Amino acid sequence: MRDICLVRAPSNLGLRPLRPGHVPGTWRAPQALSDAGLVEVLAPVRVVDLERPAYSTEPQPGTRLRNGPAIRRFNLDLAEIVAGALGQGEFPLVIGGDCSILLGALAAARRSSAVALVHVDGHSDFRHPGNYDVDAMPGSAAGMDLALATGRGEPLLTEWPGIAGPLVADAAVVQIGERESRDADFAWPDINATAITRIDVFAVRDLGAAKVLETTRATLARADCPYWLHLDIDVLDQTVMPAVDSPGSPGIDPDDLVAILSALAADRLCTGMDMTIYDPDLDPNGDLARLLVSLLGRML
Repeated sequence: MRDICLVRAPSNLGLRPLRPGHVPGTWRAPQALSDAGLVEVLAPVRVVDLERPAYSTEPQPGTRLRNGPAIRRFNLDLAEIVAGALGQGEFPLVIGGDCSILLGALAAARRSSAVALVHVDGHSDFRHPGNYDVDAMPGSAAGMDLALATGRGEPLLTEWPGIAGPLVADAAVVQIGERESRDADFAWPDINATAITRIDVFAVRDLGAAKVLETTRATLARADCPYWLHLDIDVLDQTVMPAVDSPGSPGIDPDDLVAILSALAADRLCTGMDMTIYDPDLDPNGDLARLLVSLLGRML
């Protein structure tokens, strides 16, 4: 058993509004999951809450990133909390929120040593200035977190205090679950030219959980350092988990997801985990919140 420090990180800063006046509801996820029994199921030794940051649809001076300065401030605060938990030998579980919270978690884990990353997400989140027109639209960090973590993008979210270079090296990343990489119009084809280990959702379904674990562990062994787990729940099929901003099919089977992440989380080299993108606004009865609490209980 791990001593879990539950960190509730109510951010929606990295998401775009889906329509005029819309404010993404992921900021409500930590409380909705707590209401669904998360604390009782996981029995953390501590619960730490970050204050909800203000969401804006207005451009920010000096950046083409939506809510960029606020994302940096939030992640610096998050990094302090995660670093404190790691310093006490706890297992930080960061419940978001949107995917930009990955940056603060990695910034904390990276302070003491190199860190590897298992990025479980229905999208590679590899948008960066090299593969889209930064003048055409503001960048939304929730679709850029893997690119930012590997040092691609504005210094605002790629350079962190006390850390030289990117938060994680390409060769130390395993991306599991991308569902669009075989499409003719795949948005981020340049990820194919990197050293990132990629196991798309079709490969997961073909290989099964045991082979996915084997491939993942081989990359982690080469990295030879502690690793962080990132789970974006849109990796589940939209028929299972529609309460996300970008649902899709196919997705990883829930039992396979539990088998993969429970094995990885149980390893002492796993330093912590975050979970993102659940939107309670899209789950009015709370049924999907209870499903996620059950899955997390099985994983951890």
